Amino acid sequence: MPTPESAMFLAKKPKVPPTFDGVDYDDTAALKAAQDAIIREQWIKCMMARLIRDELGKCYYREGVNHLEKCGALRERYFVALKDAQVRGYLFQQHNYVPKE
Repeated sequence: MPTPESAMFLAKKPKVPPTFDGVDYDDTAALKAAQDAIIREQWIKCMMARLIRDELGKCYYREGVNHLEKCGALRERYFVALKDAQVRGYLFQQHNYVPKE
């Protein structure tokens, strides 16, 4: 696994925002870059929820019977992260995009 600031990491990092704003649909490279950025952002949210869940499990195990009061902040953070923790894809955003004028 490359380090976060290595050349290989920076080469794979998307250079476009995770939206279809300003994307020319005739330019295949730009369209694929936008699609990849959207999927990458969805995976990041999914993995963040997984990390929070793992920490919540460790907290439950560590705190025992006091987990309700000791792990409350992690539990609330997990519920917030769980709302966006699905990889839905890009087709809905791509087909229902309304360009700004």
